[in-house]
Amino acid sequence: MFGLGTPELVVILGIAFLIFGGKKLPEIGSGLGKAISSFKKGIHEVEETGTDMKNSLPGVKEATQVKETLDEVRSVTKLISK
Repeated sequence: MFGLGTPELVVILGIAFLIFGGKKLPEIGSGLGKAISSFKKGIHEVEETGTDMKNSLPGVKEATQVKETLDEVRSVTKLISK
């Protein structure tokens, strides 16, 4: 993901264990998990809102259909010209 391998993660977890202690690590992990989950839900809501807005604006749906048709024509044209 970020170029971190198993040895690096073990060192990071070891340092976190030394700093926070064994009792605090589960709380930190739980809080981090909840924060990531909340962030993903927020991103999903923003994507849904954008899709809803795109579909509700007049002419956007038609423009999207025209773009898809043009893309299909371009791909067919490329196949024919080869």
